[in-house]
Amino acid sequence: MENTNNAITLGAQDGKNLSVVGDTYRILVSGKQTNGTFAVIDMLIPPGGGPGPHAHAAFQESFYVIDGEIEVKTKGHRYTAKKGAFVSIPVGGLVHCFKNESKEMAHILCTVVPSGLEEFFEEVGVPVAPGTFLPPPELDEESLKKLLAIAEKYGQKLFPPDYLD
Repeated sequence: MENTNNAITLGAQDGKNLSVVGDTYRILVSGKQTNGTFAVIDMLIPPGGGPGPHAHAAFQESFYVIDGEIEVKTKGHRYTAKKGAFVSIPVGGLVHCFKNESKEMAHILCTVVPSGLEEFFEEVGVPVAPGTFLPPPELDEESLKKLLAIAEKYGQKLFPPDYLD
């Protein structure tokens, strides 16, 4: 990664790759590089992947589907976002989740304003090589308590898997 004349450039394999809930996220630009104004995360979500229901009141999260599709759920609403679709979760704490219900890899670009979500991913994720996928971690009671505390530290609230059903 280079930062020349205030431009940030990143090669196709550059950036921090993290395994988070079985998905692989690559941080393209972090709040440390944008003075906290925004962050951009490149997300690869394998079939069956995606985070459970969660909310974050202090920032807006937007997704652009580069390839494949994800099902985005909020209370009482489901939307299948296919290649070229855009979804924006507003500031305010709307409970939402997304899941790859297809048999193909989903590739999405996630932007958060202001930044901060990428720091949560850095703390809970496991560094991996580009294109590497790890199974979702097993969460016993102690691991779940630790995850909930870390989520809260970054303004996240996590909900049970069936919360939006």
